Amino acid sequence: MDAFTHLGSTVREALSERGFTRPTEPQRKAIPPLAEGRNALVLAPTGTGKTETAMLPVFDHLVRARDDPDDPPRSGISALYITPLRALNRDMMDRLEWWGDRLDLEIAVRHGDTTRYERSKQADDPPDVLITTPESLQAILTGSKMRTALASVAHVVVDEVHEIASAKRGAQLTVGLERLRELAGPSQRVGLSATVGSPGEVGRFLVGHGEPDPSVPNDRSFDVVEVDVGTRIDVTVHRPEITEVDARLAGRLATTEEIASHVRAIREIAAENRSTLVFVNTRQTAEALGSRFKALSSDGGEETGAEGEGTGTEGEKTGTEGEESESGDAIPSVDVEVHHGSLSSDVRVDVEDRFKAGEIDALICTSSMELGIDVGRVDHVVQYGSPREVARLLQRVGRAGHRSDLVSRATVIASDLDDTLEAMAIARRGEAGLVEPANVHHGSLDTAANQIVGLTMDFGELHARRAYRILTRAHPFRELDEDTFREVVRELDGNRVVWLDEEADSIERSGGTWQYFYANLSMIPDEATFEVHDLSSRTRIGTLDERFVLDFSGPGETFVQRGEMWRIVDVDEEDERVNVSPVEDPGGEVPAWVGSEIPVPRPVANEVGRLRGEVAARIAEDAPLSATARGLAERYPADPSTIEAAIEPIVDHAETAHPVPTDERIVVEGAGRSIVVNAAFGHRVNETLARLLAALVGQRTGSSVGMDVDPYRIELEVPRSVDPGTVIEILESTDPDHLEAYLELALKKADTLAFTLAHVAAKFGTLKRYREGKGRFGGDRLMAALEGTPVHEEALREVFHTDLAVPETAALLERIQDGTVALVAARDRTPIGTAGDSSGREFLVPENADASVIETIRERIADDCVLLCCLHCHDWTRRTMVRRVGEQPTCPECGSTRIAALNPWNDEAVKAVRADGKDDEQERLTERAYRSASLVQAHGKRAVIAMAARGVGPDNAARIISKLREDEDNFYRDLLEQERRYARTQSFWD
Repeated sequence: MDAFTHLGSTVREALSERGFTRPTEPQRKAIPPLAEGRNALVLAPTGTGKTETAMLPVFDHLVRARDDPDDPPRSGISALYITPLRALNRDMMDRLEWWGDRLDLEIAVRHGDTTRYERSKQADDPPDVLITTPESLQAILTGSKMRTALASVAHVVVDEVHEIASAKRGAQLTVGLERLRELAGPSQRVGLSATVGSPGEVGRFLVGHGEPDPSVPNDRSFDVVEVDVGTRIDVTVHRPEITEVDARLAGRLATTEEIASHVRAIREIAAENRSTLVFVNTRQTAEALGSRFKALSSDGGEETGAEGEGTGTEGEKTGTEGEESESGDAIPSVDVEVHHGSLSSDVRVDVEDRFKAGEIDALICTSSMELGIDVGRVDHVVQYGSPREVARLLQRVGRAGHRSDLVSRATVIASDLDDTLEAMAIARRGEAGLVEPANVHHGSLDTAANQIVGLTMDFGELHARRAYRILTRAHPFRELDEDTFREVVRELDGNRVVWLDEEADSIERSGGTWQYFYANLSMIPDEATFEVHDLSSRTRIGTLDERFVLDFSGPGETFVQRGEMWRIVDVDEEDERVNVSPVEDPGGEVPAWVGSEIPVPRPVANEVGRLRGEVAARIAEDAPLSATARGLAERYPADPSTIEAAIEPIVDHAETAHPVPTDERIVVEGAGRSIVVNAAFGHRVNETLARLLAALVGQRTGSSVGMDVDPYRIELEVPRSVDPGTVIEILESTDPDHLEAYLELALKKADTLAFTLAHVAAKFGTLKRYREGKGRFGGDRLMAALEGTPVHEEALREVFHTDLAVPETAALLERIQDGTVALVAARDRTPIGTAGDSSGREFLVPENADASVIETIRERIADDCVLLCCLHCHDWTRRTMVRRVGEQPTCPECGSTRIAALNPWNDEAVKAVRADGKDDEQERLTERAYRSASLVQAHGKRAVIAMAARGVGPDNAARIISKLREDEDNFYRDLLEQERRYARTQSFWD
């Protein structure tokens, strides 16, 4: 209770009424310095009372100031509570409202959905505490009445600060806090965060730099208050054994026996506990896993009909029908729902409330449930598949055991070799407290541009040097040099967003300032989302990403959302709306949300490599596999049977006599046009290596190179003239000092840079200028127009920051070249090299699509257009639908069957075929046309159908056609698989 003695009597009385008998550990450690008004970063798991840790001292300060007869009362906002999500705003309001009523303090919420009436009320009669988001802070900093209200702010609490520290919206917030300081003077800053590996960096991110105010004790300094999470978690990595029950489940769920075993294992865990959170890494997997549970629920009972009961932590679930488990006991059925950010807010709130009330046994969720939304007591956490990062594991496991005296318990359901070893490494590192450092987003120039405009909104006009000082007090812009700052201002001036007076060295509002600023309150890229509406119930069920809609969604297509199957009725691109109807089919596309993949850090991938090497060494010593598994189980939180099943592929690999890839050995293998570089260095290093190899191989051969990356291997699709030796020679000869320059050249025409450039240009106000009076302005033209500007520099910097790891990869090249990391070639493909990153992939790409999906593909291709061109007489062309093409296309002019089937708008290919003298590009187009004509001549309409599919050229069409099949459906399944492969790797085909 010592911590609570630092609070005044009024707050202590409220504590007693609220049932706070003793402080939690973060409250015990943090309340004393916070009560003294010190800045602090509080690191602790969700559910340990972090909100009250920060707000009780704030409430105490407000109550004491209000009741102090010698201190004149303040009329404005005294405290800001900033959260990264609107959902957290609502949740915080629910949690803090009682304190406000009890202490006679007004608390209000402000975000994008706040009504005009509420905003006006807050401006005229400001609350004592305002709960808001980083973006809403940007808006209220510029309103005249709200600026007056904000001048009283003495306390700022930033919740889940780790979540935004690595993003541009976090950089925007830090400048916003410095703008607030200009208005209100120094204020106490408190950050609440999950455990991070670099608390000093996050603390400095929170409090900023600059000269401290001598009248304010501890200004610009901060305390770090950290609760050791590793000693409070109990994580088990488990790979379920496949049983006869799973074989029956697999048939009913239209999935593999392995996935069925995962579903069964999760049901068993949920049945043994009163409330379970099931975390997955992507929204796709959440929907797919949810659909499997929905399918079980809709069966109307299990096959065995056995009565069963499961005893939970604090109660029992009885009287349910259940499938028999491995032990012969019945598995009770469980009520499961899905929760993620693309579901509509009313659906999410309903699910949260039902879970909190105990009406739902388990909630399948993504990171949407990491950030402290109150869903009541959680007894157990299931992580489906490796959590990919230590920090993410700790954050998710911390949701369980919502009392300070409880250990948080979790089970990781793992699958293959990579997934299991990765989960074991992460669990061990989590218990040891080896958390990844926060990747603070430093020096983002579009954020700087955005905040320079914000400063002109604040002041109307200000000297450039003052703007520069305010900006560089924020930690992410500490090292921004003056020359770059001036280039940014000149770009804004050229875009008519602000006006730069060079003589007076002042920055002023322009005619476009207001419009730009309110259109760019957020640094989150503006990307269209399509609302999904169920026509049968006339309800909104969620959203789909624009890329998914444009690439995959047409009438008749099926997909999973909210754990249920839907068929698209129509797509309204103008209103950005997808109308759907529910279906019962078990197969179909899963929504492809952008940016959902969690990158595996290098240290985790390195440990997986070390584990492989350790197992390989034991195999070489003829040690029994069971003994090796038992030895690892003594150091890693996994049972021996899970480890033994996971490491069997290493045994298979060792039997091939090829070296096992480890953290100190890269194995390059190849077959046909596919080369795999087995490199256990994590997503970002492998992405960097892959782009380097793709660029240099492409430069040598003059051909495009496709690539696919996971944390343990790089797969390259290369010309047949390239072999593993070519890749090894590039890695051994590339100068690490020139790596960044090579990558800049490689990114010049990459889709990822063009996509980023468009968003950065919008944040500079540049894109509007280039589009004025010019209609659509393509990515290539935009790239050429902006090269050498701060806009292009920022787009390149962002790709390097987000996707690549240049210093680490340069260090790896040095280690390869000095022999520290071995580089060897394999004669053919190896078991580890062919394994791939398959965790959960069965959910995403069903092995056999159902009949309705096949029929949809068949009809879609039949309705597509194709351009037919006779390569004998060169006179005849025809643009027609595929369904109208004859079984053996023939030229009506000359009777030839040498007909090329081309993209319907590829008139350039026709011109190339007819040209007398040809340049290199025309030669390429002509060669491709002749390959197409040869296929059509040999296989007729089937070749036309194959080449009409997305991403299927003559080479892929020939490969697909050459397969022997029992039925035509398999032909369309192969086309579907190629379309999906093309969609995954499209950004690398430039």
